[in-house]
Amino acid sequence: MNESIIGRALKNKIISVNFYNPRDSVKVSKSNYKPVDDKPYGGGAGMVMRAEPILKTFLKVEKKIKSKKTKVVIFSAKGKLFNQKMAYDWAQKYKEIVFITGRYEGIDERVKTALKAEEISIGQYVLTDGDIAAMVVASAVTRLIPGVIRLESLKEESYWNLLLKKEKDGTVPGGHGLEHPHYTRPEVLKYKGKNYRVPKVLLSGHRAKIDEWKKRNNIF
Repeated sequence: MNESIIGRALKNKIISVNFYNPRDSVKVSKSNYKPVDDKPYGGGAGMVMRAEPILKTFLKVEKKIKSKKTKVVIFSAKGKLFNQKMAYDWAQKYKEIVFITGRYEGIDERVKTALKAEEISIGQYVLTDGDIAAMVVASAVTRLIPGVIRLESLKEESYWNLLLKKEKDGTVPGGHGLEHPHYTRPEVLKYKGKNYRVPKVLLSGHRAKIDEWKKRNNIF
């Protein structure tokens, strides 16, 4: 983030970047470890990032947000496919963007629900973590912020003439991966006075119903 165009934008104070580690909001366990993941409800391979550490961290971020023009983004394989039109729109519309990146099998779905975040994917492939995806989007958006790159240079790029184009149905081109919502402990998540529950079917132990739920939610 300190290199090239983004590095100059940081140095010239056109943008600022802050990093937050969810582990910092977790108490040290008996094994001297700060766990931020747990086994998925309904079974399955891998681990899921817990909602509580992420939401506690977001509360710290929220206190430092100065503009109402703020967007919260979660990187996910089942998210909308990120494109140049989105990068342009975000650079124009928002003063602050919060990127939530995950690892393992993904992030507890209730983070997205509680924060009303938009799920984004940078491509139909799987990375070892979401940090790289955040850097990709940060780079794409930053370079479109006024003052970061000369307008003349941007107009010469291949995507410039496509920025304002939409599909025939009025939507912006996007995409979805093959991934269902993930949930892990606790069963009932309390956040800002609201309860966010794990879908009952995932707690049922009924494998056929769980498999059907996963298929019905566009993933398996």
